[in-house]
This record gives sequence, structure tokens and C-alpha cells, in this order.
Amino acid sequence: MREAPEPVVRAVLTRGRIVHAAVALLERHGPEALSMRAVAAELGVAVMSLYNHVPNKAALMEGVAEYVVAGLDEVPFVDDWRDETRALVRAFRAAAHEYPHAMRVVLSHSIESTAASRLAERSLALAARAGFRGAVAVRIVHALMAYAVGSQLQALWLGQLLDRVADIEVDPARFPHVVASATALLAHDPEADFEFGLDLFISAIDALPRGTG
Repeated sequence: MREAPEPVVRAVLTRGRIVHAAVALLERHGPEALSMRAVAAELGVAVMSLYNHVPNKAALMEGVAEYVVAGLDEVPFVDDWRDETRALVRAFRAAAHEYPHAMRVVLSHSIESTAASRLAERSLALAARAGFRGAVAVRIVHALMAYAVGSQLQALWLGQLLDRVADIEVDPARFPHVVASATALLAHDPEADFEFGLDLFISAIDALPRGTG
């Protein structure tokens, strides 16, 4: 007698699997590649099957936003607003490092998601604990977010630049400060640079006059 064939086990399609596939697609090919059809192809399913879990692309983008910033919800609440701010900015930077394309989508699109609202609420609550309200508080949050994301781009650009100029001879008569600081300039340490800049930000924020803005 012939043996019965092994049953084909198919992974159950869920919203979580769909969102994960969308994030993977974004990180491999960039935002322009994201579509419901592309996500369906990524999962090896018919595109119509996605709509049972994600009704449209806007809902898919909401899921991407939730996925990318999920780690920020795990940042612990602490007594000192400075320490908590540092931890939150570090977590935001880590998310931008791990999911650069997805983060770009989150920051550049108007996504109706509680993820963005939770992040804004947490950040503004921190600003309020530090004594800031209104426009000043919002600008502080914007500046810290810009620094967290921008530091990733700066580290990448600087690393590529140093790879090209490490062996170039520099005229000490024309560029005395560059030559004098050559060792420090070539000692590329993105983490130390980030922490130094973050301390500068926190100190500058703490020095601002309190008020409504």
C-alpha cells in the first residue's frame, strides 16, 4: 500500500505576520516598494486574503508604526526626568537604527495610530515634569527626536568619509587644527559621540527658563 502523503502545513495568516512582512519588505527595498500586493507576494498568499486582517494600506501603515516604536513602551519610568529622557532618546535611536526605512515612513507620513500619540504623550509628560509647557515643550521633543534620528545618518556619513580620507596627506600649514586633532578625528566612536551630544542636549534643556512658551 502506498503511504498517505504528509499533510501540507501552512502558517496561519495573522495581522502580526502581515505587519512583520511589511517591515521586512520596507527594510530590504525601501518605502517605494511597499504595497498590499508586494506584502502578499512576500507571504506567498493571495492579496485578497490580507484584507481579512488589514483592511487597507492605511491600516497596514498603522501596524508598521506600532511595530517600530513598540520598544519605546518598555522604557521604564524613573524619578529623574533627565535619566528617563536619556533612556527614551536612546530607545528611539535604537529603533531608528534597527528599522531605518520603516522609521522614515513613520516620521514622514500622517499615520493615524496610537503609537505616535503614546510617544508624544510620554515625551510631553517628561517635558512637563522638567517644567516646560506649550510650544517650548513641543520644540524640545522635536529637537530630541531629530537628534536621535540624525545621529544615525551622521555616524554613517562620517564613517564613510573617514574611510576615504584616512590615507590623505593634509597640509599642516593650511589645516593646523585638522592635523593637531587627526587622532581624535579618525577615532570614530558613534556611541561616544551620541552620548556626548545627548548630555549636551539635556544640559541645554535644563538651562532653559521655565514657562509656558
